[in-house]
Amino acid sequence: MTVYLYLSLIPEALIASMLPPEDFGTHFAVGSQKRSRGQAIFFEVDRDLLPADAFPLAEADRRCVAQPDGTPKRSVYLSIYRALEHVPLAALRNLHLVTDDGRVLVIAPRPYEPLAHQPAYLYQEFCPVTPRVVSRQSPDVFVAGLTDATRPFHVPRLAFCDLALGDLQTDPASTHVDDLPYPNLGHLRDCLRDLQKWPDKQNKTVLRQMTQDVLFRTVEHGFYVGDASAVLQYPMPRREELEREHYAWWRSAQMTFGA
Repeated sequence: MTVYLYLSLIPEALIASMLPPEDFGTHFAVGSQKRSRGQAIFFEVDRDLLPADAFPLAEADRRCVAQPDGTPKRSVYLSIYRALEHVPLAALRNLHLVTDDGRVLVIAPRPYEPLAHQPAYLYQEFCPVTPRVVSRQSPDVFVAGLTDATRPFHVPRLAFCDLALGDLQTDPASTHVDDLPYPNLGHLRDCLRDLQKWPDKQNKTVLRQMTQDVLFRTVEHGFYVGDASAVLQYPMPRREELEREHYAWWRSAQMTFGA
């Protein structure tokens, strides 16, 4: 049977499994007994493009063996620390977004395409750090700055998404925020005001770390993973496409507690 490799973002880990991607996503989110549940976000990984000494791949082959009754091995953890930085961008394949009841949405990667200019962005970082940040910077500039090794603080690589701000991106005082379910909305407004007030300020932390699941319906343009050299983009399907082609996932995603 095939042994697959998956790079999880929450939590960060490289995992080997005999389950194909959608089955793995369901198992990862709800477990084999369906007594626990939680979102999952993970990439498929092309094993052939991994550095030979980065992970104990021989251990995956040794331990990923079906049980006598044919039941596949569901998961073997190969790394739980600094996994993202050791997986080349070229080895990342489809991204999977899994709701807490095990529904899976698959998004294919593409090279980064610049977004239309926005006065402000809201980013949720996933790995290796997890702040939520408002920024003047487009995704490519944002990730290039945070992975710049010449700066006093940086990370080797970053995975994150951009979240909807609606009218707040131009007017932090706007009252048209019924569809923005973020906690501490007043603090988010203050952070956006700080960006407007101080032209030289590029980023402002809203939350120091993730405290709840991401409400997938608030993802604006998509997910990104990159470093100072390159960025991969995983574009979020528009609402019309989700309702038409991924209705079960979309319905489940709207009920997921989070944000």
